[in-house]
Amino acid sequence: MLQKREKVLLLRTFHGRTLRIVREHYLRPSVPCHSPLCPQPAACRNDGKLLTSDVTHYVIPDWKVVQDYLEILEFPELKGIIFMQTACQAVQHQRGRRQYNKLRNLLKDARHDSILFANEFQQHCYLPRERGESMEKWQTRSIYNAAVWYYHHCQDRMPVIMVTEDEEAIQQYGSETEGVFVISFKNYLDSFWPDLKAAHELCDSILQSRRERENESQESRGKEYPEHLPLEVLEAGIKSGRYIQGILNVNKHRAQMEAFVRLQGASSKDSDLVSDILIHGMKARNRSIHGDVVAAELLPKDEWKGRTTALGESDNEDKASGESPSEPMPTGRVVGILQKNWRDYVVTFPSKEEVQSQGKNAQKILVTPWDYRIPKIRISTQQAEALQVDFRVVVRIDSWESTSVYPNGHFVRVLGKIRDLEGEIATILVENSISVVPFSEAQMCKMPVNTPENPWKVSPEEERERKDLRKTHLVFSIDPKGCEDVDDTLSVRTLNNGNLELGVHIADVTHFVAPNSYIDTEARTRATTYYLADRRYDMLPSILSADLCSLLGGVDRYAVSVMWELDATSYEVKKVWYGRTIIRSTYKLFYEAAQELLDGNFSVIEDIPEFKDLDEKSRQAKLEELVWAIGKLTDIARHVRAKRDRCGALELEGVEVRVQLDEQKNIHDLIPKEPLEVHETVAECMILANHWVAKKIWESFPHQALLRQHPPPHQEFFSELRECAKAKGFSIDTRSNKTLAESLDKANDPSDPIVNRLLRSMATQAMSNALYFSTGSCAEEEFRHYGLALDKYTHFTSPIRRYSDIVVHRLLLAAISKDKKMEIKENLFSNKELEELCRHINNRNRAAQHSQKQSTELFQCMYFKDRDPETEERCISDGVIYSIRTNGVLVFIPRFGIKGAAYLKNKDGLVISCGPDSRSEWQPGSLQRFQNKITSTTTRGDSVTFHLFDHVTVRISVQASRCHSDTIRLEIISNKPYMIPNTELSHQNPLLLKSELVKEVTKSVEEAQLAQEVKVETIQEEYQEYCQTKGRSLYLLLEEIKDLALLDVSNDYGV
Repeated sequence: MLQKREKVLLLRTFHGRTLRIVREHYLRPSVPCHSPLCPQPAACRNDGKLLTSDVTHYVIPDWKVVQDYLEILEFPELKGIIFMQTACQAVQHQRGRRQYNKLRNLLKDARHDSILFANEFQQHCYLPRERGESMEKWQTRSIYNAAVWYYHHCQDRMPVIMVTEDEEAIQQYGSETEGVFVISFKNYLDSFWPDLKAAHELCDSILQSRRERENESQESRGKEYPEHLPLEVLEAGIKSGRYIQGILNVNKHRAQMEAFVRLQGASSKDSDLVSDILIHGMKARNRSIHGDVVAAELLPKDEWKGRTTALGESDNEDKASGESPSEPMPTGRVVGILQKNWRDYVVTFPSKEEVQSQGKNAQKILVTPWDYRIPKIRISTQQAEALQVDFRVVVRIDSWESTSVYPNGHFVRVLGKIRDLEGEIATILVENSISVVPFSEAQMCKMPVNTPENPWKVSPEEERERKDLRKTHLVFSIDPKGCEDVDDTLSVRTLNNGNLELGVHIADVTHFVAPNSYIDTEARTRATTYYLADRRYDMLPSILSADLCSLLGGVDRYAVSVMWELDATSYEVKKVWYGRTIIRSTYKLFYEAAQELLDGNFSVIEDIPEFKDLDEKSRQAKLEELVWAIGKLTDIARHVRAKRDRCGALELEGVEVRVQLDEQKNIHDLIPKEPLEVHETVAECMILANHWVAKKIWESFPHQALLRQHPPPHQEFFSELRECAKAKGFSIDTRSNKTLAESLDKANDPSDPIVNRLLRSMATQAMSNALYFSTGSCAEEEFRHYGLALDKYTHFTSPIRRYSDIVVHRLLLAAISKDKKMEIKENLFSNKELEELCRHINNRNRAAQHSQKQSTELFQCMYFKDRDPETEERCISDGVIYSIRTNGVLVFIPRFGIKGAAYLKNKDGLVISCGPDSRSEWQPGSLQRFQNKITSTTTRGDSVTFHLFDHVTVRISVQASRCHSDTIRLEIISNKPYMIPNTELSHQNPLLLKSELVKEVTKSVEEAQLAQEVKVETIQEEYQEYCQTKGRSLYLLLEEIKDLALLDVSNDYGV
């Protein structure tokens, strides 16, 4: 029998507003207890995760312990943890979305022995708050009362330890109930985990940080920053328009001076502002940190400032700015923080000399974050001396008081040594909040088996339910060489009525991944496969991603197919069929082989395994069949592309670099991706399938379909593109995607194809990011995909590596069931759930893009680092100027796909000068910048002018940094194009030159590995344990990321 209560909640919305809500609160006689000692498991309905029986006690943390010590509770050694609903809600309401999501993920994770007990819905555990009782006291009393009930519920068979930081609670409840112990968290660790050194160090670090905060608050020091306004004042101010809400975005090239508030929510719709708000200086930033949701107040117009136009330190980005940099722009100051988005930060301890110079208290250390955008953090640790020897360390921020110049934080763990490959990769992962823990035993035991002794087979039941294409269709895949996770295959054939049938067949991942199963929860958390330099972290275990879900050649596989009947001449769609199928791919082709067959070079069949054991007659017949299919697919793709082109589809340019390793894991090549027509053929077929599936799921579920939108860019972001094109005599019309596409097609310099590539790259920089969204949260006119010129679009074709595609597969299968008037078996998300999931997936996609980009830059630096730029010929290359700044230029190096800054004025104030032989040198003088050129004039009267799109000779070196990532440094050594010397090198293919270039990049890594064979074996064992895939060649895997092109995805302003 349910008991009804009323509960008053003060909830904070995503946009920072507080709502008072009165809810009906129903109490139940039993709720899931998730204990194996439960005397009534049927009544408690203990489905899913249970606590292990292999423990000596249960631990119940108080709300304050969950808030302050969650990172210790995450230690897998700590078992039998029961999180009370009261404590979880305290985290949700007081610590924000990020920490609450960490707690939720911990509870879902099968690797951690912890459960949630809904004490506020259990009628014997629920306690109403008494009049005058503080929220904190009520929370502690509720958790203790639930702990006592839980002990008795388990028939007093398992001692329960409640850990709390409330001394009064320890005194009051410590000996009240036999079998229920109440002690401090520090006491608990000392008594039960004396040998868990990492937990003790972390606990000491957190306690020390808290004591420092308490001492600081008692000191009567002057204020360094203004106090933040109360939340209710901020909310009222945002509503009235006095304050503007947005996300703080720090410019990493001028982290001390420039940040911007990017408008968000109501502010972006209701405000007259068309640009972001400049926050100039740390005082105006008022203790907000990059990524925080803040409220800003505009300053009077006479106090507005403009963006700095000079190149800054590590300035190698080229995000298009929205207006002329010298013009003042809306400028403001932060008056409050609506949501802190603090995370784990990788930092470096100062050297011993720097520590001595910091002064009196050596236990308080200022550490420097790896990310330029994060201020220095003051931490207290007993390990400071040991960690000064070049370690990368993880810390967390605890607070930033108005009396403190820097935020206070605590030490979490050591990552590894600076410049050690594993340490630098770990840094990239932490900085992008990417967790790569191994798949758990609980997850793996649910996976199907496919071994020589026990081979996987198609089940008779599935044969009855699915359309069998194994004997009727020529199905084949076209992928990069060495690809293991084959998501998609294609087919084309002539029907009896003379029409054509085009088929796109996608791996049926949802057959193996049930909704809300352990593996589904893990895949949802990861959201995507992460592709890094020498490894790939799979979203799904390799038994699925590289085997049973991979559409490999010559084996039976389950698929979800879209098949169109097309007119034989016009290729117009007559009808479309969606459904589950069984396929057997005949050929597993790689791109280059498919392109050779398309071009009529049939000798390539010697490299296609499926042709090797055939007699001449069969070989010829099968070759003709395959060549016809590839040719017909290409014809269809050209037609589909032309149709999109007529609607304004854009062909954009990204700097995509593939880094290859040889068999010994040495870097073997740095290759800017070479486009082939067959790439376009496959891409168009995938785009077509994604488009038709998007239409289908939206028609069936108009308010809860997952689609992908690409909003039109802001016109002001195109200003640099228009000016650059004008310098070459081209006019770029940006009024629509169609006019932009046509303008870019015309902006072609026959004497220099790099010009068009750079213009397309600038157009890419101006674009908004494509995002997943729920159709119930947007008007239909906002669904459109600007870049692809499609009214509806989604992702359906890569469910092995994208969770969004798994959701779309479930929606499509539910739509098919709905059409057949069958029961919908799939668990579909509501609009609200889908909206939250899309936010998570978009966030993880950004992390994947950033980590991919950073890992490319890491390996570029590794290659050039060990070379002498003065003597090494391969460090000299041709570069193209694509942007002018007040003190230098931005240069693109086509040979390596590198973009970077080249200074024309050095730190000593000398300017570049080029003599009669065009060689450069530094001389006293001045620079004069114009719209499309910059002139350097020496005091002697010599001058040299650099124009947009000029080819210059540059020297490539590496600027090393102890605290941050190393960066590529470019120096113009001649104002003339680089000519390859007339040696034997000039007769080699440019790609062979690049293989020479990259071969050395990991030489030092290999030597370290040879010197530590045991360590290598350990690492390899760890990879097996992690169930991840370590690619045979470094960046070969990057080609698999069809929609994660290596673009500049930074959110800062590299002006």
